[in-house]
Amino acid sequence: MEKQELGASGLLVSPICLGTMTFGRPVAEADAIQMVHGAIDLGINFIDTANVYEGYDRVLGSAGGVAEEILGKAIRDRRDEVIVATKVCAPVGPGPGDRGLSAAHILEQVDHSLRRLQVDVIDLYIMHWPDKLTPLEESLAAMDQALQQGKVRFLGSSNHDAAQLCEMLWIAERNSLAPIVASQIPFSLLRRGFHHDLKFCAEKNICVTPYQPLQGGLLTGKYRRGEQPPGESRGSDKPQWLWELDEELFDRLEALEQCAGDAGLSMAEFSLAWALSQPAIGSLVVGATRLEQVQQAVAAAGVTISEDVLARVDEICPPPWTQPDPIRG
Repeated sequence: MEKQELGASGLLVSPICLGTMTFGRPVAEADAIQMVHGAIDLGINFIDTANVYEGYDRVLGSAGGVAEEILGKAIRDRRDEVIVATKVCAPVGPGPGDRGLSAAHILEQVDHSLRRLQVDVIDLYIMHWPDKLTPLEESLAAMDQALQQGKVRFLGSSNHDAAQLCEMLWIAERNSLAPIVASQIPFSLLRRGFHHDLKFCAEKNICVTPYQPLQGGLLTGKYRRGEQPPGESRGSDKPQWLWELDEELFDRLEALEQCAGDAGLSMAEFSLAWALSQPAIGSLVVGATRLEQVQQAVAAAGVTISEDVLARVDEICPPPWTQPDPIRG
């Protein structure tokens, strides 16, 4: 796989990033470690986790840390082969200080993540969610402090739109703080709400690393009209995490599957290749329960989709409407 630049960091990352949200359950520790090693052997050098990830047993406010601990064990003897990203913000306890992007919480949680990951430095430290209760100036100053202390190398954001990214860049420049180099957003053929943000990220050299590029498994072809979700799928294990499977959705899925078939690709390969063709996107965060799924994702990284097929996709799953520029047209 050809590596991509992670924004202005100078780091080169694989176009597929291994997600770890499934680590704990349904992917047990031994299997997860084997998956990490297999992913590295396939050429993946970018792995994403978060301080709250603990598999499907996660409940809001639980302590988390499971995925980080498993990943730490997996990379203990292969640290030089991977770029590790983790996150801070989501609740890790019942108290008001156990969540968010306050300086105290960020600086506490970065130490916990370092310990669980068994690393000296986190390559990419990500603000997981916007925090309306904490000024961005405080959050970015704390993130920069962690960087200046040598605990993290670069900074990223997750679930922030272009307007919020613009404000972050402005605050960082005004206060001589480290800038954001990567943005992790939900993005897929079925979820294009951030479509118009990609141009901004490309202009500002912010690498976009979407999560859920297969929309929780909907874009794998495993869900069929009139059939129950297959066993051991997210639809059967965590149906509340899956979109409602209505007729309109199946119309789009079947049309996309026809496009994939015409291109000689599986639905999953087609969906991932499409996402990688979009502006500013450098790496896709792909979660998996089996190494075979990781292998399929790696295969998709080498696929090019023709312009006419891309146009067909826009007809099936159009990008969000935008008003014409009154000056530029």
